[in-house]
Amino acid sequence: MALAALTGCAGTDAGAGITQVSPSAGASVGEVGGQPGTTNQPGSGQPGTGQSGTGQGAATPGAAAGAADFPYQPLWPFASAADARAWHLDPASTALSFVRDFLGFTDIDRTLTSTVTGEHARVQVGYATEGEHTGVAAVVHLVRFGSGSDAPWEVVGTDDTTFSLTQPAYGATVTASLTAGGRITGVDESIRVQVRPAGGPNGGQVAGERCCLPAGGQNSPWRTTVTIDAQPGQGLVVVASTGGHLRGVERFTVTGVRYKGKD
Repeated sequence: MALAALTGCAGTDAGAGITQVSPSAGASVGEVGGQPGTTNQPGSGQPGTGQSGTGQGAATPGAAAGAADFPYQPLWPFASAADARAWHLDPASTALSFVRDFLGFTDIDRTLTSTVTGEHARVQVGYATEGEHTGVAAVVHLVRFGSGSDAPWEVVGTDDTTFSLTQPAYGATVTASLTAGGRITGVDESIRVQVRPAGGPNGGQVAGERCCLPAGGQNSPWRTTVTIDAQPGQGLVVVASTGGHLRGVERFTVTGVRYKGKD
């Protein structure tokens, strides 16, 4: 899914050595109150303490170790194990940079909660609504790319419930005519689908886009077609977004795929 938003990419976490597992379904997306915060589950390991940034350094053994067996579709900031650098050491900062800098969703301006369990992190990203309330746009799923304390965090998908991207399947090989679809709960929704090269530069080019598909109802199916212009073998991020009530983007879901080429 080049990246396509998930629940969307709901599935079951698995260990190294399994080819293209899909991120598992997680918390529901909706409105929550209170202040952003971080929750580290007991016994789940320590989160990275460095700050994510835009500079790249040399690859380190710790960052690369085990990356060859990475069982997910890498989405951002790295497109492959060979690209991994030890500079995205904080999952919350990495998740927010992915949303704002890579996807371009600047209406989403905060992390709400961050839960780290072993090599996995799930970060709620969202925006202010009314009073002290906040809206959750998505739960970004990240996995350490490699092993060791300097292994960077890699976005691998999203955990979604009320807005999902189930087609194409997570890790699928796609052609120039991509069918995207899933389910949505909402009123007067307008779905935009974009396809971007995985691990591309911040604000990188759009390889395909379709806007906008009217949608709504209770767990209602949605479906559209996007024409892609990319390099054969390239990893892609497919993202579906909706909004327009309070913010331009209020919910999104992503998934990862690989481009085969034209039919």
